[in-house]
This record gives sequence, structure tokens and C-alpha cells, in this order.
Amino acid sequence: MIDNLSWVVAYPEILLLIMACVIALVDLGVKTPLRTVTHFLSMLTLGGLAVLLASYAQTGQTIYGFGGMVVSDPMGNWLKCFASISLMVTLVYGRNYAASRDMLRGGELYTLSLFALLGIFVMISGHNFLVIYLGLEMLTLSSYALVAMNRDNARSTEAAMKYFVLGALASGFLLYGMSMMYGATGSLDLARVLEVISSGQHNKQVLILGVVFVVTGLAFKLGAVPFHMWIPDVYQGAPTVVTLLIGAAPKLAAFAIVMRLLVEGMLPLSIDWQQMMAVLAVGSLLIGNLAAIAQTNLKRMLAFSTISQMGFLLLAFVAGNAGGNYSNTTNAYSAGMFYAVTYVLTTLATFGVIMMLSRRDFESEELADLAGLNVRSPVLAGIMAICMFSLAGIPPLVGFYGKLAVLQALITSGLSVHIGLAIFAVLMSLIGAFYYLRVVKVMYFDAPTQTASIEAPADARAVLSINGLLVLILGIVPSSLMTLCSQAIAGLFR
Repeated sequence: MIDNLSWVVAYPEILLLIMACVIALVDLGVKTPLRTVTHFLSMLTLGGLAVLLASYAQTGQTIYGFGGMVVSDPMGNWLKCFASISLMVTLVYGRNYAASRDMLRGGELYTLSLFALLGIFVMISGHNFLVIYLGLEMLTLSSYALVAMNRDNARSTEAAMKYFVLGALASGFLLYGMSMMYGATGSLDLARVLEVISSGQHNKQVLILGVVFVVTGLAFKLGAVPFHMWIPDVYQGAPTVVTLLIGAAPKLAAFAIVMRLLVEGMLPLSIDWQQMMAVLAVGSLLIGNLAAIAQTNLKRMLAFSTISQMGFLLLAFVAGNAGGNYSNTTNAYSAGMFYAVTYVLTTLATFGVIMMLSRRDFESEELADLAGLNVRSPVLAGIMAICMFSLAGIPPLVGFYGKLAVLQALITSGLSVHIGLAIFAVLMSLIGAFYYLRVVKVMYFDAPTQTASIEAPADARAVLSINGLLVLILGIVPSSLMTLCSQAIAGLFR
């Protein structure tokens, strides 16, 4: 069951686990305020992992290990590579922010982040219900602790408690759904579950009920309406660096877990789960965009923006193999992967700017705090404007092509319902453009309310500039990333 190939499949996870433990031990002897050694080792680990995973992905091979429980394929390897880079960027942005709030008294931020990334890796690589669930729990337990890291802040503690209670509820739904899937198919292995469902040798009623619970659990994790209630409170209450940790890399894992469970495990039941996805997508687009308009807190506004963006992502799953037509499958799911990756890229830059503007005893999280930013720092204002335009879906930025790819997948399916969904999504995007453009208006046309100098380290400024440029460049020439996503998804259906 465990051969040499199994170890090769799990190398990235094993390396990350060993290094997370080593960094936790080394940190005991680190006394510097900025945890320089811990930071350097974390960057080295994440950079090495990103290179290793990119080399795995470029081979184009799909390898199963540990008796088919774990899989190494191009989609998984690219998503893990992007998640590693995302965490690197997050820690670069958040280092000074965390230090100024006494969150670096120990190395918990680094070790918990690495264990959260390990959970993401296991979720993405899992090809068995239990392995995926273990990865999910590792991610969520680390996230609970990260949200509560600022122990002296009552709002952070409240956010952590809400996150814990609702996260536990979501995990319960997911586990109950998985147990029903096991009862109906007699297996926890995704390949075997797919085989049983395709053959028709299953209890249809139990299976459909299992799918309902699994989709509900996934909707909680994605933050889709009506299971979105934790997102605004956690985004606002958590320290900004932790908000970014929760809002960036885990979204790649969420995309992967939907692909593994619903597409690789339950594709013949797509008519059932796609209807649920369509309802979740419509609700998320509607509530997310309308609620965001009313927000004056920037982090809370971005939380509702995330809900609406997840609604757009779900539309990609609705478009795949619609009506039993499998010709549009690769196109739709690759559009979803492209959307997830570009959303994470834009989110990193957005929260990066917020952390740059924050200082000790001051959180730059109200819209009014951005007033006159163009006068104080034209570069930061420019990067924030690029991100807002991208999230609004304005060409030629990368967010436009993400939305366009999803809409094309919907329209290509040819179903009148899907064309209606595409029109609805466009209308919701127009509503969303209002609150994104409001941020730009405040930065460029309002009088400054803050006069303090912006003190950000050179490495964070350099990474932020590259991040903003990528949002622009990938919008102008999106073909390379689109091709990468298309080839990665095509590898699943060979």
C-alpha cells in the first residue's frame, strides 16, 4: 500500500511538516522583536515548496499514493504552489503589522500559518473523504487560533468564538454528509464512489441527502449565502494579517475541495448539486453586493465583496457538464480555477495596502482613513485603485478576464437558465462597481484625514509593487495563466 511512489507524492507535505516543527523549536531561542530567524526560515521553506511544487506540476503527471488516498496532479500541485506563494506574500506584508501589535512575542503566527498551509496541502491532495476532512480540520483549527491571537482585543476574541462555533457546525454538516456517502456507496475513496454512482448500484435517496449535507458544509467554508454569517465578523474582528491569511490561500483550497468532492467524486450527480450551487450563487451575488454598499468599514465591505466573488466562482461549477453535456466541462472548471487564482492575487494586494497604512494603535480600516491617499502616497493609491477596478471587473485588469471566462462558460452551455444567470451576474457586477469605485473616489477626490507618514519596510513595498503590477499585466496578457489552468483541469479528465 505504501511504496516509494507514495513518499514521492507526499514529499511537499512531509517537508512542510518537518520544517514547521523545526521552525517552532528554533523560535524558542529567537529573542529579536521581528523574529528575524523565524521569518527567514519560513520564507526559505515556502519558497522551496513553491519551486518543488511547480516542478511537479510541469511534469503533467498524475500519481496516486497510499492506496489511492492521496493524489499528485497538475491542478493540485499548481494550487499548492500558488498557496505557498500567497502565504509568503502575506507574511511579508504582515510582519511589521504583527510586531507593532505584540503578535510576535512568540513565533505562533509563523508556526500556525505553516500548519494552516499543511491543512491546505492535505485538502488539495486528498482523494479520500477522511483525508480531505483531516486537512480541513487542520486548516480550521489553526485559523481559530490565529483569529484569537490578539488576546487583548475583545473584538478579536469575539470573532474567534463566532468562527469556532459556526466552523464546528460546518464541519459537522460535512462529516454527516460524508458518512451518508459512505453508507450509500460503501467506500470513502473518491474513485470508488464515482464508480459506484456511475454503475447505479447505490441507494439514491441516501446519496442525494448526503450530497445536500456535503454541499451545505462546503457552502459554509466558502462563505456562500445563506451560510455567510461568520465572514463579516471574522474579517472585521481579526487582525488584518490574519484576515488576509483566511481570505487568500484557503480560497484555493476551497476550490480544490469542491473539485475533489463534487466533480471527481460525484460528477454523475451534477444535475442535483448544480441546482444547489445555482441557488447559492444567486443568493451570494445578491446579498454580497447589496450589503457591501451599506458598509463604511473597509474590511467589512471586503468581506461582503468576498461573498459576492464566491457567488461568481460557484457559477463556474454550475456551467460545467450542464444538462449532461460534457464538452464544456474543462472550459468551465478552468475558468473557475483562473477566477480563484486571480481573486487571491487581487486580495493580497488590497489587504497589503491596508496593512501598510496601519500603524501602532491605529487600524486603517475605515473608508474615511483612505481619504486623500493619492496626496500621501500616489503609489499605494494607484495599487489600491488597480485592485478595486479589478474586483469590479473593469478591463483591462485581470478581474475582468476572470469574470468574462466564467460568463463565457455559462453562455457556451446554451441553456436558457444559464444565460439568465449570466445576465443576472452582469447586473450584480454593475451594482458591485458602485462600492469599489467609491473607494477610488475617496482616495483621489476627498481631503486627507490622516497626516502621519507611511512607514513600510522596503521588502513589503517591493512585493506590493510587484503584486499590483501582476494584477495589471495578467489582465493585459491573461493567456499564459488561462492556458496553465486549462491544462491543469484537463489533466483530471484524461
